[in-house]
Amino acid sequence: MSVSDASDWPTSALDAAATAFAALTCEPDPPLVLDCAGFGADTGLPRRVMPLSVLRDWLLRHPRAYEARDEVWRELIRRARLDGPHWVVGAVGMALPALRQYAARLCEGYDSDPGDVDAEILTGFLTALRDRTDLARPAPYASLCRAAWRAGRDLRLRQREYRPVADIEHMAAGSRTPGVPYGHPDLLVRRAVVLGILDAQDEQAYIDVRLGCRSIEPIAAALGVSVDALRMRLSRIDRRLADALAEGLLSGVASPQTVARLRTRARHRAQRRAGRAAATAGVDATVERATAAA
Repeated sequence: MSVSDASDWPTSALDAAATAFAALTCEPDPPLVLDCAGFGADTGLPRRVMPLSVLRDWLLRHPRAYEARDEVWRELIRRARLDGPHWVVGAVGMALPALRQYAARLCEGYDSDPGDVDAEILTGFLTALRDRTDLARPAPYASLCRAAWRAGRDLRLRQREYRPVADIEHMAAGSRTPGVPYGHPDLLVRRAVVLGILDAQDEQAYIDVRLGCRSIEPIAAALGVSVDALRMRLSRIDRRLADALAEGLLSGVASPQTVARLRTRARHRAQRRAGRAAATAGVDATVERATAAA
């Protein structure tokens, strides 16, 4: 069945994912393949190009091939984040055996529509795939599976949850003035930019990664820097913000002398960054000239 055959499209989220995965990995010319020769030689993976369906079967037959599984899933997550929706379907299809097991267990004794459990499991998996799973940490596949399981389990818990409503009639009516800085992290980040603690070009990346829990790979690609470089940059910002919070600079009034000092440091950072960018551009130009001459 083709993906466009809507009349026979499954109603279950996991069944629909299975149908889409089958369409994207079918013979004779499967568009979703991984070249396993690019992975480490000690993973035990076959040193050839493999369709995802074949690679999934290999991983299922080798449940203790932990290093191979980690390498494969890091690549799958990177492609799902950077290379389009086909790879999102591919990643879901690779995880379907585990996702179906979770759905079966969570649907035991479940009186409502089991399709709701399927949908929650898939939503949890996709959220982690898109933003939550950190590729710098070990076992990325386990992280995705935990997120999927928790999402389905939380649905089950909500079905039998009883939440008493507090008696609020004794509370005074009317609005209340929040305390400075009003408890919103975005406002603290904005103040840090105004003071020169955080560079303006890093503001959105910091908000996306640290506050929005977005995946770092697409953000680094959009900025034109490596993931490792962006991680180090954000870590340095973390330290500067922690120091500023400890000194009360983000929730109080900074003296003119402090503002001048912070902005001088910001100028120095901008000069160093511009110098590094110029050096990198010079190296690239040299390489291009040498390649052209060869």
